[in-house]
Amino acid sequence: MRLKYIAALSMVALLSACAHEKANTGDSSGAATAMQPSGPVPGSEADLVATAGDRVLFALNKSGLTSEAQATLDKQAAWLAQYPQVNVEIAGNCDDRGTEEYNIALGQRRANAARDYLVAKGVASSRISTISYGKDRPTQEGDDESAWAQNRNAITAVH
Repeated sequence: MRLKYIAALSMVALLSACAHEKANTGDSSGAATAMQPSGPVPGSEADLVATAGDRVLFALNKSGLTSEAQATLDKQAAWLAQYPQVNVEIAGNCDDRGTEEYNIALGQRRANAARDYLVAKGVASSRISTISYGKDRPTQEGDDESAWAQNRNAITAVH
């Protein structure tokens, strides 16, 4: 009887050790850790920025797309094709020179140029809205050519 009791205790101890070993999938200190995904969430605005870029730049008083802007918009079109459930808003912006009325109109032409390019690349127009902020939302502070060049843009945001 004593032998059966010892054998039963040994089996319980052995099963307990096996169960503990399977549960301990963490680091060498014995603490369990969950696998954390790295990078932005797929289909998020952070993913758009990291994968395709979120803005295109324009020359002074222009709304035509440069080859660099087209390359960025090509990446955005491919990204949008990968995430058909995502809608975006394109905001046209200007530097702080010129009248409010002129800059609102120019910002709208810039946003429309980016939208039209994406539509030509196969993105449904119903997925894209546009807005112009003119000179009201600078992305770069300053009154020099470097700041002005960064503020002449169209920025695509997940909407």
